[in-house]
Amino acid sequence: MSEPAQARSESPEIQDEPFDLKLFLRSLGSQPGIYQMLAADGHILYVGKARNLKRRVSSYFQKTRHSPKTLAMLAQVARVEVLVTHTETEALVLEAQLIKKHRPHYNILLRDDKSYPYLYIDTSSAFPRMSLHRGAQRGKGHYFGPYPAVSALRESMVLLQKAFRLRTCEDSVFHNRSRACLHYQIRRCSGPCVGHIDDESYHRDLQDALRFLQGKSDEAIRTLQQRMLAAAERLDFEEAARRRDQIAALSKIQERQYVAQAGGGDFDVLAAVEADGQWVVFVTFIRHGRQLGGRAIFPQHPDTARGSEVMAAFLMQYYADREIPGNVLVNVLPRAAASLASALGQNAGRKVLLEQPQRGPRRRWLAMAVANANEALRQ
Repeated sequence: MSEPAQARSESPEIQDEPFDLKLFLRSLGSQPGIYQMLAADGHILYVGKARNLKRRVSSYFQKTRHSPKTLAMLAQVARVEVLVTHTETEALVLEAQLIKKHRPHYNILLRDDKSYPYLYIDTSSAFPRMSLHRGAQRGKGHYFGPYPAVSALRESMVLLQKAFRLRTCEDSVFHNRSRACLHYQIRRCSGPCVGHIDDESYHRDLQDALRFLQGKSDEAIRTLQQRMLAAAERLDFEEAARRRDQIAALSKIQERQYVAQAGGGDFDVLAAVEADGQWVVFVTFIRHGRQLGGRAIFPQHPDTARGSEVMAAFLMQYYADREIPGNVLVNVLPRAAASLASALGQNAGRKVLLEQPQRGPRRRWLAMAVANANEALRQ
């Protein structure tokens, strides 16, 4: 993000000179930017963004009806500070950064600093391993996720082990084994550590696993069916049985995760729902056309928060330091949705579509996310 075009004040410290509200409002320009409402002791009460700073900030001090939340905040405001930006998109990004840094009392705050786990296939060794990964993705290999919880990822890993028998052991263990471990005995690993499978066969299984994880599940299953039939024709019934078991395991994963007619690809489904003054946002993760699960997040918010406000604040804070898919589906379309999508795209480094589907398979996924959000509120 480029630097703000101008800055009236970049610090919430108390100024020596008295604050003249009328003079301040007259001096404001019509540029986009962010504004900060400060209390007498200098702490930030609220951070907001504006397409037109003069119009937006002035609206707080006009004789119009305000919500109880806004009236309570205005009663504490001792001064206002602004930062002018080049664009509204830049203002959105800066607003999210300041909210995350200062956590103002009157802003909607995201209470979810969870780092989601990924399935990682490390290809730096001769026999690549499958593992759970959190944090920066700097290793050589393939990352799949995010998964909503470690339990969901471990469940998927068990099914993938049954299907492809890729190793999960640390390299230090792998290089020092003299006999196969329990995973080999229960058919969750092909035993490359002690030579029970050759390099070519192991990498064939690896490519099948990658094909499946990349959303090419039908292709992966067809390939396995062909190998099963070929093994049966040459009377290699042990190999045919192994391929049969692989197909069964993959079909089980498909039953749990497959997104029927949803158009494939990567997208998140966000549903914001309110009950008795409490908002929840339920996020469902779809990657490579496969559902990885979902998570309910309860933001901290003022009593009078509206759905569009909750969704807008959630989008910018949630995706500030997380992977952003190419499509984000929402049940409540925030105001300035185009600017929000532009800001998300700026964070992602590519175009991001923000949409509220009205029909079709994606609308059904949105309805399911709403149902999950309602269930989370009841629990």
